[in-house]
Amino acid sequence: MAFKCGFVALVGRPNAGKSSLMNRLVGEPVAIATPVAQTTRYRIRGVLTTARAQVIFLDTPGFSKALDKLGEYLVQEANTGFEEADVLLWVVDATQAPGKGDIWMAERLVQTKKPFVLLLNHWDRIEQQRTIDRQQRREAYQKLVGEACASVLVSSAVTGRNLDAIVRTVTRLLPTGEALYPADTLSDQPMRMMAAELIREQAMVLTRDDLPHSVAVMIESFEPAKHPAEKTVIRALLVVDHPSRKKILIGEDGQMIKQIGMLARQTIEALVEGPVFLALHVKVHRHWRKDFNFVNNLIK
Repeated sequence: MAFKCGFVALVGRPNAGKSSLMNRLVGEPVAIATPVAQTTRYRIRGVLTTARAQVIFLDTPGFSKALDKLGEYLVQEANTGFEEADVLLWVVDATQAPGKGDIWMAERLVQTKKPFVLLLNHWDRIEQQRTIDRQQRREAYQKLVGEACASVLVSSAVTGRNLDAIVRTVTRLLPTGEALYPADTLSDQPMRMMAAELIREQAMVLTRDDLPHSVAVMIESFEPAKHPAEKTVIRALLVVDHPSRKKILIGEDGQMIKQIGMLARQTIEALVEGPVFLALHVKVHRHWRKDFNFVNNLIK
């Protein structure tokens, strides 16, 4: 059987569980995942290599109305994921009935003429909620795309349900081709970008009720260890849009920023497979999400 290789974009509305699902598919946390909608800000590539194929997953930001320059960039990233992909994996939160956004997404998927799979995520929660008719919910989503959909699957990023079926299904739809990455590659993201995302993940998780999307992380310097006994040295700047949010991020007696740093350092150490020195600083940049130049520099 010929080897297959191609791009599979996980698309859908915010908070459908795309990042968590990609991490489970790849087997490692290559994309940050939090309970906060629109956590993903970049197209993150997760690479899965099997004996039959190399599947390059693109975790895209959730589609939503752009309210500022950051929102415009998120929409652009999501659109680019559509264009790059050979196969589209439409991830929906099955605990929610289809809404206007889902109708719009279904129409767009059909118009692309690309093969796509409908994935009903959070199915473990559906099974726990006896008030929801599972067959009816499945048919409601399937009705939006009709015969244009290549396959319909249920999944759970929490339990890992149907991960093998997802891989088999998208592999069948991919084009024939040689692998683009070495077999042991999990992601093509630069190490400094992944470090910034891991810091932002902890900031969002620990302050989720106060700072949903007002935190940006910029790596000021990233010095890899030259020897196993040395530490990788990272200096990062956390940017917020108001002095009150800076106080929240720092916390009383600096306890919040210390906790963010400690947890982020632990995850980064697993990433670089060695000790890390991590220095965090907080800065206020009012209305940074509306500042084109700042957002542009942030994503480079």
